[in-house]
Amino acid sequence: MVPHSREFPTFNYNFDREASALKSTKQLRTIPSKSSKTLLAATWNLTNLGCQDRSPDDFRLIAEVIGWFDLIAIQEISEDLDHLRYLMGLLPASYSFVISDIGGNRERAGFIYDSDKIQRLELSAEVAIPPGDHRYIRLKGVSGSFTGFDRNPYVTAFEAGELEFMAASVHLFYGSTSCRDEDRRALEAYGLARWASQRMKSKGSYSQNILLLGDFNLPSLDSSSNVYRALKAKGLMLPEHSTSIGSNLHGDKHYDQISFHMGRMESYYTGKSGVFDFDHEPFFEEAWKIGREYFDDAVKYHIADHRPVWIEFEV
Repeated sequence: MVPHSREFPTFNYNFDREASALKSTKQLRTIPSKSSKTLLAATWNLTNLGCQDRSPDDFRLIAEVIGWFDLIAIQEISEDLDHLRYLMGLLPASYSFVISDIGGNRERAGFIYDSDKIQRLELSAEVAIPPGDHRYIRLKGVSGSFTGFDRNPYVTAFEAGELEFMAASVHLFYGSTSCRDEDRRALEAYGLARWASQRMKSKGSYSQNILLLGDFNLPSLDSSSNVYRALKAKGLMLPEHSTSIGSNLHGDKHYDQISFHMGRMESYYTGKSGVFDFDHEPFFEEAWKIGREYFDDAVKYHIADHRPVWIEFEV
């Protein structure tokens, strides 16, 4: 993992002001309040967590957002867990976490969850496709061959109310914008979609309710993207958000997604989901005044270069 460069000069801010800005945008984006009758799930790529020298107030702002949700899939956790443990110390005592070991780019993935709302069940594993099945990971118009995931999606089983499900925290290969790297990413997406479809259909599956959350490095939500075609090829739904913005800081890419199959998790879905653009004005307003490049540098170093994506289910 390579940390982003710190903005120059160093941006200093008032915590109370920025926390108020986050809450204002939460209301603007109509993120529901937590309820005993619903499960609020989210995914957030926390950008080099453990590698960048974030301040205590940076972690307090991140914790403010995480505390709005019952379950949060997280990506880009470094091998060093000191920062994750510090973040957990800022959340209510009922919050716990579970993580994978390191994979490609020496990253971990995992989940933060409110144990007052959610019970973690017995299953915890990584998605690994047997070598004998690699030949089935093919998609028309996509070159190359599947040889395994760069970062194995991390799966944990949970129960909230009447809803029992397997959640996968995902960070698909990126590499670059080259056709070769996008095709590799598409094959990973197809492999994950195929795994989810098999688990959803299998009577022996730990749960047939499958929820995929994470950074899919999906550039666009249409068939111009091989990654999108790969995810849809096995019947995964990518529900339309209440927001039309992307999950990167410029809002023009749809990297982060939450997906599931029709007839399973769909039956619990309330129809409410969206992108939380925490970087919406007036957040870091004084950095905006210096310029867009400076603002972006400050946001991705202190907080993240991805926006959270959230969804609500009935439980």
